[in-house]
Amino acid sequence: MTSSAQALTSGAREAQPEHLGHVIFIAAAAAMGGFLFGYDSAVINGAVEAIRDRYDIGSAALAQVIAIALIGCAIGAATAGRIADRIGRIRCMQISAALFTASAVGSALPFALYDLAFWRVIGGFAIGMASVIGPAYIAEVAPAAYRGRLGSFQQAAIVIGIAISQLVNWGILNAADGDQRGEIMGLEAWQVMLGVMVIPAVLYGLLSFAIPESPRFLISAGRDERAREVLKEVEGDKIDLDARVAEIEHAMKSEHKSVFRDLLGGSFFFKPIVWIGIGLSVFQQFVGINVAFYYSSTLWQSVGVDPSESFFYSFTTSIINIVGTVIAMIFVDRIGRRPLALIGSVGMVVGLALEAWAFSFDLVDGKLPATQGWVALIAAHVFVLFFALSWGVVVWVFLGEMFPNRLRAAALGVAASAQWIANWAITASFPSLADWNLSMTYVIYTVFAALSIPFVLKFVTETKGKTLEEMG
Repeated sequence: MTSSAQALTSGAREAQPEHLGHVIFIAAAAAMGGFLFGYDSAVINGAVEAIRDRYDIGSAALAQVIAIALIGCAIGAATAGRIADRIGRIRCMQISAALFTASAVGSALPFALYDLAFWRVIGGFAIGMASVIGPAYIAEVAPAAYRGRLGSFQQAAIVIGIAISQLVNWGILNAADGDQRGEIMGLEAWQVMLGVMVIPAVLYGLLSFAIPESPRFLISAGRDERAREVLKEVEGDKIDLDARVAEIEHAMKSEHKSVFRDLLGGSFFFKPIVWIGIGLSVFQQFVGINVAFYYSSTLWQSVGVDPSESFFYSFTTSIINIVGTVIAMIFVDRIGRRPLALIGSVGMVVGLALEAWAFSFDLVDGKLPATQGWVALIAAHVFVLFFALSWGVVVWVFLGEMFPNRLRAAALGVAASAQWIANWAITASFPSLADWNLSMTYVIYTVFAALSIPFVLKFVTETKGKTLEEMG
């Protein structure tokens, strides 16, 4: 081993704790994009019924207004990488923050339904950008010794954003005496719910001015001296900066830029490994998880729960989501990705089946019978817990690890696109399906959760403990 490589390895191994606080701040600031991802995704939950009433629309039209943000998500996710490579990660974050801010203001002050839908698309574009830029930036800035833990900030920020949005919605509803269209500060309550997001959006923008550009981008732009300064800032002055810059330059030159045609092959258009990635993405969404975050207040109100209580249950579900995510982060490297996915699938089947059973009973005085009501509520929390401790985290880990190096970027893009499309399909279809038969809707989700078990057993290979190079 050369002396420069030894210095580099020694620096990474020691990980210089005096710099850790600053690195944590940088990662946390970048993860604010994840917080806004979660917040903007879930905040609409508090406005669904008010939008239906305000604009006097049916379930199909309502579903399109809710789901249309996902179109923006897909476009934002597909274009963020190229934008970041051209103008830098920090500028990309600042654009995302500006779009989040504009979306919050526009959604709070719409003059028509189509105007609201437009601002939902803008917010979705920002979500898509944040979903790509945050993890990429943290991975490029974090010292190797802390990369895994700092990388988990993004997922943690997403679930915290979901929970905070539901807590804020609940607080605003109570301030409006339980009326989603009640007046607060001259606006209807649901408008305030959507507008409050301007606060974290502005904070995200301000924080982006306080963190450095990625060394990888700086080197690609020929700004090697600034890259050395940033590397010293985040990894300390004990590493050989010249060797570290040379290492990054070598890695960038030797990378294979995977393209769509690399994925073609096999008897069904794509290579089998690509279909497995698509399958994981689709199953993750087809169990109906986003119904719990986009429509839970509407769901509980449809079976007779008081609006204020329904908002509170949306918040408690979000807390369960955080708990499950923490469990996954603790165990994903201990027991493996595949066992965790199987445990989650079994738990989801139980939770969803119990919800389907409870919703099959006729309402009495506009409410589910007491026993079925409690079963539905507990089962909903069980479902979210088992999803969060498994598929919510494991799918993203699998997608980051399972593809061969020569395919990884392009295959991950296709799998992520499949996930957004599946998310849109579930989100757009739920209101109409619930009007048709709420119990059968949950039977459908149960079937997909059950089918995920043989899918994992037959097609998914464990990636725990393997290097990315071992993936082929």
